[in-house]
Amino acid sequence: MHLEVQSTIHQLLCGEGWRGNRKRVQRVRRQEGLRVRPVGKRKRRPRMSVGYPVQATYPGHIWSWDFIMDRTTDGRPVKMLTMVDEYTRQCLVIYPARSIPSDQVLDTLQYLADLKGAPAYIRSDNGSEFIAHIIQDWCHTADVQTLYIAPGIPYQNGFIESFHSRFRDECLNQEIFFSIAETRIVVEDYRRRYNEERPQSSLGYNAPD
Repeated sequence: MHLEVQSTIHQLLCGEGWRGNRKRVQRVRRQEGLRVRPVGKRKRRPRMSVGYPVQATYPGHIWSWDFIMDRTTDGRPVKMLTMVDEYTRQCLVIYPARSIPSDQVLDTLQYLADLKGAPAYIRSDNGSEFIAHIIQDWCHTADVQTLYIAPGIPYQNGFIESFHSRFRDECLNQEIFFSIAETRIVVEDYRRRYNEERPQSSLGYNAPD
């Protein structure tokens, strides 16, 4: 490998008018402390999908979830966990809090599963809350398969991204939040109106419910 590099450098230098040989190239590289960086181990994604991305064909087939951020008037962050049914386009939950650790994510997931029945698949990115062992264990027990999108390609989770765009434009950018309690009331009212009143072109301009 090192000989290949030296030969390549030597050829490039000769093309620029260099008159030295390859040994001189090697000597100069050593004097300047130049070397080929060793190849490191490839990083593994912490948890892989146990199913392949599919298109939802019935209610409860695929739920997609993610986080969206905002702030209260005192500048403190508000983190919101959102979940959408990809078939019905219904927003299942918007849960705001200052922080949402994996155990709270699990509590929200369990609540929705008790209310509506567990989905066949859950689609998400590789956020630490979504790949946590307690989430993986729950999915295994509930026979729910996980669909993790490729890192840095959010459009693979297009349903939740589309919802976030509307939620941002129609609610978060229109409201001023003074507290978490107020935020929960406002976003739950938006979620209800989104499901029951807002027409969507993908549903023939009907509301999700």
